[in-house]
Amino acid sequence: MIRLSSVPLARIAAAASVCGLLTVASVASAQTAAPAASTDPVRLHAADQTFIAAGTQAVATQRDAARIASARSTDRDLKAFAERVSNDDAKITDALRAASQRGVDVPKNDPDAAVLASINNLRGADFDKTYIEQVALAGEQKALSAFQAEIASGRDEQLKDAAKKALPTIQQHYAMAQDLAKRKHLAVAAQ
Repeated sequence: MIRLSSVPLARIAAAASVCGLLTVASVASAQTAAPAASTDPVRLHAADQTFIAAGTQAVATQRDAARIASARSTDRDLKAFAERVSNDDAKITDALRAASQRGVDVPKNDPDAAVLASINNLRGADFDKTYIEQVALAGEQKALSAFQAEIASGRDEQLKDAAKKALPTIQQHYAMAQDLAKRKHLAVAAQ
């Protein structure tokens, strides 16, 4: 047991000051650590990250290529298909952005530049054939694969739900693309 009368008052005051400073330092450290932790990027499962990249790119490519088709094609069936895809895919992109967690970057416009370049300078029948084969058929297959993979393997429930809601539209686009290819006497790959 320590007697207060034998401990100089200056030592007691110094010890109290040190304890006070340590308390203030630990509180300040905890306060500065909290914002740093909350600004860390959101970590998604690899399947969800793949879906965001592949799914949004497939949809953006379809949408942008459809806009090109509306301007370049003279075929009314192809133009009608392109207009439908453009409108539907804009809604799908918005739904994916709304479904993603806060802090997750969902590209709004990240189309596959190679696909767009393959059709950009074509006109007439050459444009129609290339658009149907490379964009309508092959592009919709990519979109289907991305959305089906998210439904099967994704971990983020909101993204999976958005994929489930969008899948019937993408399946309908693919069926329309197959029908369009058949009417234009182009080969249709079985899925």
